[in-house]
Amino acid sequence: MALDIIIILLCMAVAVFLLLLEIFLLPGITVAGVGGALFAAAGIFFAYSLSPAAGHVTLASSAVIFGGLFFRLLRANSFRRVALHTNVEATLTSTHDLGLRAGDRGVTLSRLAPIGKARFGLITVEAKAQETFIDEQMPVSIVQINGHNVTVQAIDISFKP
Repeated sequence: MALDIIIILLCMAVAVFLLLLEIFLLPGITVAGVGGALFAAAGIFFAYSLSPAAGHVTLASSAVIFGGLFFRLLRANSFRRVALHTNVEATLTSTHDLGLRAGDRGVTLSRLAPIGKARFGLITVEAKAQETFIDEQMPVSIVQINGHNVTVQAIDISFKP
């Protein structure tokens, strides 16, 4: 009987450890999470095979211990050492602030299928083709500017009046 209790305690301790490891340190579903679930199932199954009372006690106590450790680790400052503390301070400059206006002419730097890069003077922006795909190094003109979106159309350079 003492050996059975040791086996159950060992299974549940390993299960709790692996599940907490999975939640707090390992991203995604890994071997630790699957192993923790299997150890928990094995410990609870083994406890219920001894007696229903032992199964109930094992299930309740392991849930309380897991929950207590889970919330204690959430409140602990020990994870601050491994947490990411960078702040993103980049801002997106509006195309209106860059001085671009409808009718400005430029050239595509990449294929617009339908979105790519275009240069207008010294300003490079992400541009969207109005209707069709536009190859790179093709002349374009700005049709519309909505916030950060620049819509362009190809300029027909073959037509000369």
